Amino acid sequence: MRYLAVIAVLALAACGVDGPPVAPGAAAPEPGVSISGEARIGVVSSI
Repeated sequence: MRYLAVIAVLALAACGVDGPPVAPGAAAPEPGVSISGEARIGVVSSI
């Protein structure tokens, strides 16, 4: 049981927490969706 507790503590310690949370700055992009592109559909044949 002690072995399982040690593994649980080590797993939680390895979660990647680097420090206190930091609020996003003013340079954050505005929320929204942007889609752009090009599509072509056709048939090509040679006789």
